[in-house]
Amino acid sequence: MVRALRKRRELEIVQDNTNSIRKGDILLFVTMRNERIRLPFFISYYRALGINHFFFVDNDSDDGSLQSLLGQEDVSIWYSNASYKRARFGVDWLNYLQMRYAHQHWCLVVDVDEFFVYPFCDTRPIRALTDWLDASSIRSFGAMMLDMYPKGSLQDDPYSAGRDPFEIASWFDSGNYMISRNDRYGNLWIQGGPRARIFFADSPERAPALNKIPLVKWDRKYAFVSSTHMLLPRGLNQVYDEWGGEKISGCLLHAKFLNTFISKSEEELKRKQHFASGKEYQAYHDRLKESPEVWCKWSEKYINWRQLEILGLMSKGNWA
Repeated sequence: MVRALRKRRELEIVQDNTNSIRKGDILLFVTMRNERIRLPFFISYYRALGINHFFFVDNDSDDGSLQSLLGQEDVSIWYSNASYKRARFGVDWLNYLQMRYAHQHWCLVVDVDEFFVYPFCDTRPIRALTDWLDASSIRSFGAMMLDMYPKGSLQDDPYSAGRDPFEIASWFDSGNYMISRNDRYGNLWIQGGPRARIFFADSPERAPALNKIPLVKWDRKYAFVSSTHMLLPRGLNQVYDEWGGEKISGCLLHAKFLNTFISKSEEELKRKQHFASGKEYQAYHDRLKESPEVWCKWSEKYINWRQLEILGLMSKGNWA
């Protein structure tokens, strides 16, 4: 929290529509860089889900991302050209904004390539979920990140602005996941999927974490520690049942594997602003040079959230 207060000096307000926020509004927070092609569908998806206000931190985009958001009444924008890495990969910036604006609001924190799926999301808006969580005295909601990918080369079907990315990247790994418990923070640590299978096949323990807690009834005393993988206080990380039952959970459909991913990995490799100086992106770059196909004979084609529940990747718990 102290780091967040210090890092607020790195943020410059560009568009402030926060006066329009009302009690009970559901807020979305995101840090981005050069995501203009993704923004139209991203915003339309979350508006349809029921998000009332968007908070964007633009980290020195040069593709017109920031300009494309101007004039939208449910969007507030901050700009920073400071180090993403030194802001703990954007966590400090968002912690500050949530501390200032999100007290007692349900908040969803995602990346521009992450799409929140929860039980009954095809028939019930996100407010139905947050109302049920409030009634059940649940303040945090876990979601597994599910990497989505196309069948064939990433270059076969180029992505265009406004298009549903899952028309292209409609496949996922239904198994191949490792789960352990983080004794320090109490959260689950999930790894696996296509990134472990292809890019970290020789060292799957180094594969990116897939566990997230993106939806939280925020309090100004809360703080994310590392992305949305874990929070303080530690009790917010217990989004699973230790006694063998099932707590309600969701998924974040991750639309990383599009044709845009190749140029993005090259850019991030040069910037070295990600964890471990971009070693994750080095692994991506090395394999992408070989033009691998992410799809395999065990891949599953996405249908809906009920399919994910049947496969054990999410749960509706006792929400009927």
